[in-house]
Amino acid sequence: QVHLVESGGGVVPAGGSLRLSCAASVSYFSLYAMAWFRQAPGKDREVVAVITYSTVTTYADSVRGRFTITRDNVKDTVYLQMNSLKPDDTAVYLCAAVRSLGTTRTDPNEYDYWGQGTQVTVFS
Repeated sequence: QVHLVESGGGVVPAGGSLRLSCAASVSYFSLYAMAWFRQAPGKDREVVAVITYSTVTTYADSVRGRFTITRDNVKDTVYLQMNSLKPDDTAVYLCAAVRSLGTTRTDPNEYDYWGQGTQVTVFS
């Protein structure tokens, strides 16, 4: 069983920054692909960033250059550094995990484990 707990959300003005964390309770964390998704009211869940077991990263076009995903395999934690935030970034951000040594996965249906989410609100 994998348990994911997100933290770090909040309310910030446009142009501000936040750092999200996702702590995983799992054996062999390093073998998991980790991802951040987000879901705004009335919209589908969308991928924000993915980091594979080998630390290959992938970003949504809307966040590339502003967001950075990293992982710490000692602390079993994945991070999302979000800079230059925009009101359109407002959403619930969810951490997801799947045990995978394969290619990058961006479809939420490919992930087996999810956190409860953390709210990010950006005001103009």
